[in-house]
Amino acid sequence: MKKTVFLILITLVLTTGSCAGKKVQGTVVCLETSYGKIKVKLYPETVKHRENFLKLVNQGFYNGVLFHRVIVDFMIQAGDPASKKATKDAMLGSGDVGYTVPAEFIYPQYYHKHGALAAAREGDDVNPKKASSGCQFYIVQGKTFTDEQLDSIEKSKEQKQEARLFQDILSTRQDEVKKYKAERSQAKLDALRDTILVQVHANMKKHPTYKLSPQQRADYKTIGGTPHLDGNYTVFGEVIEGMDIVEMISKTKTGANDRPVEDIKVIKAEVLK
Repeated sequence: MKKTVFLILITLVLTTGSCAGKKVQGTVVCLETSYGKIKVKLYPETVKHRENFLKLVNQGFYNGVLFHRVIVDFMIQAGDPASKKATKDAMLGSGDVGYTVPAEFIYPQYYHKHGALAAAREGDDVNPKKASSGCQFYIVQGKTFTDEQLDSIEKSKEQKQEARLFQDILSTRQDEVKKYKAERSQAKLDALRDTILVQVHANMKKHPTYKLSPQQRADYKTIGGTPHLDGNYTVFGEVIEGMDIVEMISKTKTGANDRPVEDIKVIKAEVLK
């Protein structure tokens, strides 16, 4: 325990002061946290997420929010406005700004590698278009994977996509389903199923949904990440400095709902000029 406190104090001493530092191409935001500074570069291609994040930063929205959800070997999450004045036992994670941001999947260029900055969102059951929260974000810590594990993730995503396509097509042919059920014709229902499967497989061949590139495989096997999130959450930036701070936050002790026992704040967020 004493060693951990000592390391935190040393980090704070070494990272106090202005967020300014070496210049980096692109827009950079500095998140000054209770443990030190994290600098993130925003991707220009994810225009809506970039502009929304910058707007909130410039408004001072993130000043004082907590990292309210922290899971080691996964990610650290912040941005709930309700966390600013939350009591120790408050359940956090549902606060927002009253709007969402349309998904911007720039894949496979941007993915959930170690250090990726991405937007949180509500689940598919209430959010089928995968629109992002207007304010909550997370930074990936992740873990490393073997080729066999990555193959399994690819296969799982392919099967889920096939199932979604099947249901989408089936939903347009419900009149036939009702008719064949009324006729009690299992043969016709089976034939309809087979016809839809042919369409699904043809679509999958034309538009493969998830195939890891050599660079992705290299990253997920070495620096790590969370590949199962690819194509489901918008990645709109990455950490360029301060991953040691992300690691420290990810390893903090947590209680109910993965909230850190001791509050960890974004003291100040600012755009670096």
